[in-house]
Amino acid sequence: MKSIPSLVRGQGRRITAFGPQMVAALDIGSTKTVCLIGEWSPDKKSVELDTRNGIKVLGYGQTISRGMKSGAVVDIAEAERAIRIAVDAAERMARTTIKAVQVNITGGRPATEIVSASVKIDGGIVQQAQVDEAISLAVSHSTVGKRHVLHLLPVAFLLDGVATPLVPCGMHGEELGVTVAVVTVDRAPLENLRLAVERSHLLTSGFSLTPFAAARSVLVADELELGTVLLDIGGETTNVALFQSGKLVGTAVIPLGGQHITNDIAHGLSTTIVHAERLKTLFGSVLANGHDDRELLSVPLLGERGFDTIQKVPKQVLMSIILPRMDEILDHVMALFSGGALSGLGVQRAVITGGASQLPGLRELVTDRLGLSTRAGAPTGFAGLPDMARGAGFAAVSGLLVTACEPSSTMEMPQEARVALDRSQMSYAKRVGKWLAEAL
Repeated sequence: MKSIPSLVRGQGRRITAFGPQMVAALDIGSTKTVCLIGEWSPDKKSVELDTRNGIKVLGYGQTISRGMKSGAVVDIAEAERAIRIAVDAAERMARTTIKAVQVNITGGRPATEIVSASVKIDGGIVQQAQVDEAISLAVSHSTVGKRHVLHLLPVAFLLDGVATPLVPCGMHGEELGVTVAVVTVDRAPLENLRLAVERSHLLTSGFSLTPFAAARSVLVADELELGTVLLDIGGETTNVALFQSGKLVGTAVIPLGGQHITNDIAHGLSTTIVHAERLKTLFGSVLANGHDDRELLSVPLLGERGFDTIQKVPKQVLMSIILPRMDEILDHVMALFSGGALSGLGVQRAVITGGASQLPGLRELVTDRLGLSTRAGAPTGFAGLPDMARGAGFAAVSGLLVTACEPSSTMEMPQEARVALDRSQMSYAKRVGKWLAEAL
């Protein structure tokens, strides 16, 4: 997976020193918290083709998430506890101690805005100053408001109207155009995540949007280039990311996921959440077969005791509970493309990942409902990844390892744009106070 060259300065620097480098990733989800510790060897030739080829996983830790709801922290102490457990298990397995982690974010109502701008080139040769000026001007056209800019991703560069795949620094021209994707989130959920991590005595080396991280784990270069929509179906949310020409051009979050299916089963069959999850995992499906009405499942009744309180339910009933909820999730995805956040952005292929994407028949259902060629995605190319972490539910945390190794695909906010943004987000009283402080 190739990155944008260092001419587009990243929020974090790609590790370029030869020899193994330690990296760590932390996926703080609504249902599970996972930590991976890896060793990255950038001197391997295979890394030039795909960063994942140079990563060897040394440590793995997982626990049930606590204090999280729909990707946001609702109990800081419980969230800290889950982080400590997952990180401690990974450190013990890797026999090392980590100081910083790459973290994903699902909450905070993430949104993507595509903005463009162009500037005249003084002297006829593109300099970094002109690139910064064009980016600053483009960002000034966005409606960031009080939100935090999580990613500033290059979509296209134009030199005298001709598209260039890379930053045209040093090239001759009269006008430079730039189109960037500004990915923003609400500040409070982001800061609460940061606080939970810091209370665990760790630093955050960076934040990454969950579907953006998952894409770096499961998508191949041609899928990024030809156009693909990624559906990361998690515990309480479904994260959608659209890629075209190798660039992220749209994101959205649907507040529905696998846990909602589990709750539907528990309500529909009058059983416990634990047994509902077991039924979904072992027997759940969205694809009917001729034997579902004759195959009986044993379902213990909620609050009852004894063998005579176990009811026998046809497997078809289980599918009739799961299918409507999954249809609802796909209805929301379709709405995004028809008048929603992703309208006007054509795509021909879909990749499904995330823990709830492993239901049998889901790939066929997505193909039928969305009319897109669909495949199931899981982490690939990571040496040493434990078997239990090779499933689709670990796409995001694996992708965070890639981001920790190669963060330079995210552009750095130019100083001029940063100052203007900070000023626009600052209240009147704070602006007056700052002015007085500078005057004195």
